[in-house]
Amino acid sequence: MQIQCRFFASLREAVGTSQESITLPVDVQTVGQVRDFLCQRGGVWAASLAEGRAVRMACNQVMALNDAPLTEGCEVAFFPPVTGG
Repeated sequence: MQIQCRFFASLREAVGTSQESITLPVDVQTVGQVRDFLCQRGGVWAASLAEGRAVRMACNQVMALNDAPLTEGCEVAFFPPVTGG
């Protein structure tokens, strides 16, 4: 499955890119599994996206939980929590 990943704010700065096209292995079927897959890269990827880090996720511009299913060509976004004022 091919998806688009986008990274925002401090996550973008940490991983060094704002977006990436990724071909996923067949066993990666959810948003949470994408996060785990990216963590397997190690280094800044693992440090920035590790379980327990404050990271929000969205699939096709809708907030998503770990178990949100993926579809071919979808956009998965990762970003830190944001507060407003």
